Amino acid sequence: MSNILAFSNQKGGVGKTTSAVNVALSLAVTEVKTLLIDLDPQANATTGLSELLTETNKNIYDVILGYENVEGCITKTSFSHLDILTSTNDLVGAEIELVGIMAREYQLKNALKNIDGQYDIIIIDCPPSLGLLTINALTASNAIVIPIQCEYYALEGLGQLLNTVRLVQKHLNQNLEITGILMTMYDGRLNLSKQVVEEVNSFFKEKLFKTFIHRNVRLSEAPSFGKPALLYDANSTGAQNYMNLTEEILQRVS
Repeated sequence: MSNILAFSNQKGGVGKTTSAVNVALSLAVTEVKTLLIDLDPQANATTGLSELLTETNKNIYDVILGYENVEGCITKTSFSHLDILTSTNDLVGAEIELVGIMAREYQLKNALKNIDGQYDIIIIDCPPSLGLLTINALTASNAIVIPIQCEYYALEGLGQLLNTVRLVQKHLNQNLEITGILMTMYDGRLNLSKQVVEEVNSFFKEKLFKTFIHRNVRLSEAPSFGKPALLYDANSTGAQNYMNLTEEILQRVS
């Protein structure tokens, strides 16, 4: 049975997509068979791996609305252990189209049943919202990783996300658990970063990942080259952070 991890935070700009892409690649490098699902209409995860895509098939839009089987929509990458289900801006309309479908919250979960066991880990990059696409991701997943940036407004809206997680656990998916809280854009020189970490730690304690993702220029540059940080500059702080994080995730979900 595949472990399905959703990277989710309805607040944009917290490093959610960067984390999903880099963890997916780090897993593949360690020979963990991985599928990355880009469920964000902005398709940034797709762009972030564009240099690795061999050919582009149909995308997640066709899968979540039931137009195509998931097997025929998966795109191979140049890494044998990494595949991707790409996104498109057509996904913007999917929220509206899903409203009229019976059991709409289970569309993704039902679609993924066809490939259950074919991957060790499936990573879902959620959109920065709490709409039907994110609900589909949380219903299909058994674990959620919540990235939080080390900024003043970091905890804003987090209560809303946690409330949504509780509702999904109660009504749609009892198996969903918060695997960890990930601190991103950490800068040890700033008191603010340390204060935010202390505040998050007081709420979540053992849920907080020991690995922090530091502010890193190479990490920011990598997506413009269509590569994860590990391929853009393997020695960069960002690449090393994500390798360490991946080890932590494997320990928690295994």
